[in-house]
Amino acid sequence: MRRILTRMCLAAAFATAPSMAYAGTDTDTFDVTATVLATCDVNAQDLAFGNYDPVAASHLDAATTLSVTCTSGTSYQIGLSLGGGGGASTATRYMTQGGDTLSYTLYQDSGRTTLWGETLSTDTLTGVGTGSSAVVNVYGRIPMQQASPAGAYSDTIQVTVTW
Repeated sequence: MRRILTRMCLAAAFATAPSMAYAGTDTDTFDVTATVLATCDVNAQDLAFGNYDPVAASHLDAATTLSVTCTSGTSYQIGLSLGGGGGASTATRYMTQGGDTLSYTLYQDSGRTTLWGETLSTDTLTGVGTGSSAVVNVYGRIPMQQASPAGAYSDTIQVTVTW
């Protein structure tokens, strides 16, 4: 019986005892940071002229697109290399087949009046990034009635985006 009374007294003492109070608190903060980089990404599609008739009395025109994505607010400049044909310029680039050449020109506009130049020179395209992909057109022309031998001609153009 004594045991039961002792247990009841202890239970009553705990039930009526004040709850434990905390002695104090302490806080701190931390910073959350990130740096958004100014950057660009370019993707180019091939320019395929198809079949060229050197006897036809008309130019052969074709077009392709570039896709440029730059960080919002980032100014950029797009230029196209002269390609691999020896003696090329922005006005006349050359596709080759062995030692033979077939001239062509690249333009920024569908009227084929504004040439595409190399980066950091004249005739380049400038823009400001939005964070979304921007489509840029490239218009090509093979001038009519060139005396190039029959065969498959090609060239490689490097697209450079500078920001």
